Amino acid sequence: MCVYLSSVHFGVAVAMTYADEDGSSGSGDDAIMLDGRKRHAGVPSGTGGSRKRGRKAAGSAIVDAMLEIAAASKMRASAIMKSEDRFSISKCIKLLDETQGVDDRIYFLALDLFEDHPNAREVFISLKDERRLPWLLGKFGVSSAQSV
Repeated sequence: MCVYLSSVHFGVAVAMTYADEDGSSGSGDDAIMLDGRKRHAGVPSGTGGSRKRGRKAAGSAIVDAMLEIAAASKMRASAIMKSEDRFSISKCIKLLDETQGVDDRIYFLALDLFEDHPNAREVFISLKDERRLPWLLGKFGVSSAQSV
């Protein structure tokens, strides 16, 4: 069986061809062995079957590791997307619209804040209703007496 693996991970392209039991790549073309040397099709191995088994085991371990890396990367991307959805600008706008006493100046300053600072979105959404306006006013250096 001939397996060709091509992948890009961390900006490094990885391409490997694993040779069949008979030492060929199965296609009649040259095979690139795990140690980076080329073996011409039909050229028998200089050592016994244990070296072939060792290469297959190493190749299998590499494939397994790459599959684990890919799965972890997908899980991380999914977690980031969930976090971004949870603290989205649209949720901030909805809560800002529901907050009593927000004048236009504070409203638009808050939109700029949410656009530029994801952590501010998280704080704003996590605060209790009655704490949101005082927090925003503090961010903009406005006292509650000035905003009303």
